[in-house]
Amino acid sequence: MYAITGITGNVGGAVARTLLAHGHAVRAVVRDAAKGKAWSDAGCEIAIAEMEDAAVLTRAFTGAEGVFILPPPNFDPTPGFPEARAVIDAVSRALAAARPARVVCLSTVGAQATQSNLLSQRTLMEDALAALPLPVTFLRPAWFLDNLAWDVAQAREQGVFASFLQPLDRPVPMVAAADVGRVAAELLAKEGAIERIVELEGPERVSPNAISAAFSTVLGRPVQAEAVPRETWGSLFRAQGMKDPMPRIQMLDGFNEGWITFEGDHAAVRKGEVGVVEVIRSLVR
Repeated sequence: MYAITGITGNVGGAVARTLLAHGHAVRAVVRDAAKGKAWSDAGCEIAIAEMEDAAVLTRAFTGAEGVFILPPPNFDPTPGFPEARAVIDAVSRALAAARPARVVCLSTVGAQATQSNLLSQRTLMEDALAALPLPVTFLRPAWFLDNLAWDVAQAREQGVFASFLQPLDRPVPMVAAADVGRVAAELLAKEGAIERIVELEGPERVSPNAISAAFSTVLGRPVQAEAVPRETWGSLFRAQGMKDPMPRIQMLDGFNEGWITFEGDHAAVRKGEVGVVEVIRSLVR
């Protein structure tokens, strides 16, 4: 049996569906029973737990052969990342007590970067779980293609894809959540020695210009990529409700300047199967 956190999201859901399809038992770790109903109906055992509660997480993880850790995203963290640190502390203590045979933790491309940025929350998680006397794999996916959900309306209505990734013709490693979930499930169920770090991207690297072309193909109308001027990012993010946009800006700088990248060489990075057109088609539907 495998305990899956974050199961109500795209990646966690894909992990669970892959495991269920291969006949494995799944325990869905959710915050409330209502969110777990669909997974109960699908045959999963349900465990109610907050990610900051070590005692309850321990019960959720106990008896599991493997555990998938998906830290809750926080796009506007407090300085010093106290929210992430609370989750990291609880998860670490729960895993140390439950001692599953295998752990897969969703991390991120660029987790090895020393510069502080939004993704440093995943670096802190890696540092903590790496210290546990447990077999832990850190799955480091590229930029999520599914984030394009935020851009569908503007592309459809205005024919514009506003990009924070720049320059517009530079290909960037990206990956579909479906691929991330599938690979995470494979790593959980895999027998034998574990891999400590697995880096993952899609079948091909994608530039903002290529994304706009994919939007054009799917929507049946011209869509043009436009670079969002960096000097406007802070005011734009604050207008969207962010209290401290700097970690997000630092993350974007990291992608654009090239210091948020894969740690291994290109040949060692695992390749997914789902491309940008397929993802956009699913988002448009």
